[in-house]
Amino acid sequence: MKIPQTPPAYERHLSELMRRNVDQALRGAGPLVAGRYLHWDELRHRNPPEGLTHEEWWSIIKVGRQGLLKPLPFRDKQGAHILFGMPDPVLQALHNIDRRAAGSLAMAAPIVSGEDRDRYLVSSLIEEAITSSQLEGAATTRDDAKAMLRSGRKPRDRSERMILNNFHAMELIRELRDEPFTPQRILELHRIVSADTLEEPSAAGRFREADERVQVVDAQHVTVLHEPPDAASLPQRLQVLCDFANRADDAQPFVHPVIRAILLHFMLGYDHPFVDGNGRTARALFYWSLARSGYWLLEYISISSLLKRAPAHYSRAYLHTETDANDATYFIIHQLGVIEQAIAALYAYLERKTAEQRDAESLLRHAPLLAEKLNHRQVALLSNALRHPGQDYSVESHRRSHRVATQTARTDLLQLTERGLLEQRIRGRAFVFRAPDDLRERIAMAADGPRSR
Repeated sequence: MKIPQTPPAYERHLSELMRRNVDQALRGAGPLVAGRYLHWDELRHRNPPEGLTHEEWWSIIKVGRQGLLKPLPFRDKQGAHILFGMPDPVLQALHNIDRRAAGSLAMAAPIVSGEDRDRYLVSSLIEEAITSSQLEGAATTRDDAKAMLRSGRKPRDRSERMILNNFHAMELIRELRDEPFTPQRILELHRIVSADTLEEPSAAGRFREADERVQVVDAQHVTVLHEPPDAASLPQRLQVLCDFANRADDAQPFVHPVIRAILLHFMLGYDHPFVDGNGRTARALFYWSLARSGYWLLEYISISSLLKRAPAHYSRAYLHTETDANDATYFIIHQLGVIEQAIAALYAYLERKTAEQRDAESLLRHAPLLAEKLNHRQVALLSNALRHPGQDYSVESHRRSHRVATQTARTDLLQLTERGLLEQRIRGRAFVFRAPDDLRERIAMAADGPRSR
């Protein structure tokens, strides 16, 4: 990946332009180009307005941004403030996110509520655990990873350990939602995500040390993209991050809760305080901050699944900030776009799940004596089994999917077996329950009482 070209010093070109034509220099001075907050590396490939050079055009844009930018308590390696702005694309995205993610879910059926919420939350936690780990090198299939997390089996290699660790970290965040950020809590979070995955096991849950040089490189390990701050500064930098995370809503400058979560993500990635696992920890802090601010729906999205599709865009958002005078607006806009995409994907997922649930319920209505005896967890399992004939289920996987007691999960599966809707068999020392290939026909033929064999 190429590092973006550093923008030219705009002041010199602006002075020259103003001497030539003040009106032209000030006319149309704004932060955007065709509605976009462009970096110089993108702007220089576009045709400038008539009578302007690229450098003069950039100078005019930079003037338009100066009134927007506000300093944050964070500083770069040289001691300069990190800045952020709120141009129209940011305000529009925040409006959309607030409308769709901070209140009730705007759907015909309230599927993420009541008894169904835990099941969808587990699916989201699993997706985020897998893709966040894959972003940092975990190499395993999604199906294998899901089977491990749902069954509770031990990880077989480092990749599966990374994913299991990340799942535990995401579960911990739900418990910490009302807790303040502290450096000790963040170190604990890192210890969880990196346990048994590091070349030096003692590095889990501690800052990198002076002799542990860390660089952020591209996927081919050819180009150094970022040199993080000195190790000696990390305790103080992490305390600043925690103070920012815990600040009151009326603190100045005002920072919207979603922007605050994004900036926490950005700064932990910038500081890179650990020898490994920085990205996973940064994304965990993002979810923690949103949960503390009441954005409950965002627990159900996976930003890492979208970052994994375009990792170069993720890296470039960091680089645009670092090469343009610490303007974190680039990273904010990128992350807001990811969040909006993730919310749209969640709505599509829930619509699909609603349709699948209705299909199963419609089928069960033709066997009313059976339907009356099934609870919502059993209906959900049958809905899944209808789409995956031959699928195996275990007491542990059912318990984890619905976050119920082991005995409740066992009872659910045994009742379905008694009614002939699952087939019980032994694998090793444990029972597994398989969905028969003719499940749809069995449901259609179901009558009151256990199925006779």
